[in-house]
Amino acid sequence: MDKPRKKFADILEKAMDTGNTMDRDELLFSYKGILYPVTLCSAEVFRAMESLEARSDDIILAGYPKSGTNWVGQILSDLVTILEKRTQNKASSVNDEELEEFPYLEIGDTEKYERMNKLPSRRVIFTHLLPENLPRSVFRNKAKILLLIRNPKDLATSFYHFSNSLSLLPSYETWDDFFVAFMTKKMPWGCYFEYLSKWNKYADDENVMTITYEELKENPVLGVKNIADFFGISLTDEELHIIVERSSFQSMKKNSQKTHGEFGKVLFRKGSVSDWKKLFSEDQNEKMDKTFEERIGGTKLGKKLKYEIYCKA
Repeated sequence: MDKPRKKFADILEKAMDTGNTMDRDELLFSYKGILYPVTLCSAEVFRAMESLEARSDDIILAGYPKSGTNWVGQILSDLVTILEKRTQNKASSVNDEELEEFPYLEIGDTEKYERMNKLPSRRVIFTHLLPENLPRSVFRNKAKILLLIRNPKDLATSFYHFSNSLSLLPSYETWDDFFVAFMTKKMPWGCYFEYLSKWNKYADDENVMTITYEELKENPVLGVKNIADFFGISLTDEELHIIVERSSFQSMKKNSQKTHGEFGKVLFRKGSVSDWKKLFSEDQNEKMDKTFEERIGGTKLGKKLKYEIYCKA
């Protein structure tokens, strides 16, 4: 395992080890009104983050937790690997090279952003943050952002299982308990409906491309091609199919321990659509349907999610 990939696994495993020693009510802290895991984030890091100088050729992936960011992150990392090999006049084939910094913008140490400012282009950056909590240079310097969204019922279902499998997040005795927390803005990284509402303000920005988890599942070849086109990266048919295969759920689950250490065991659970039907009660369906319609139903992102298709029993 090379050093950057080992760094990825080590940070996550250290956070889980620390979480095992903490009480449930100690696992989250609030910063600017939003909860975050204390084992991964800190107020000092958030303040230091503003020193990051974004670039117009940065590849930024924005997505709420459990929307598929690790999956799409694999696609983006492979795209950059192909581009670098082509630029260096080497054989264009994807291998196990990884990022030089932990890819999630808000996770790391306070010196992280000084190191990132020295990295060569193109940098790949992931984040779960609201747009107003990103460094101001991201929008000032017109960095391109791929916004990944997922239907809220499957996202909540995935987040529930995820929370109960990780020591660094509060666990829940029942699905009903989790549902209440999800609907009352008590989740790490904030409320998903607020996330969608805030990002919807940028949905028409020429430097923002929105893709849904569901459309990428339906047609991964077209999805990868569209993502590559957005970032100005041309692909041969062979390169396109290599990336699609490497980013398949089966492939990523198989390699999860190598890529994400012990964290990989819980990160890749099912990767399916409509798993929510096993958990939601009729009353919970009605509550989420009403909230969705009130908060984002008529917006561009709301329409993009095809709620009638994916979230109606």
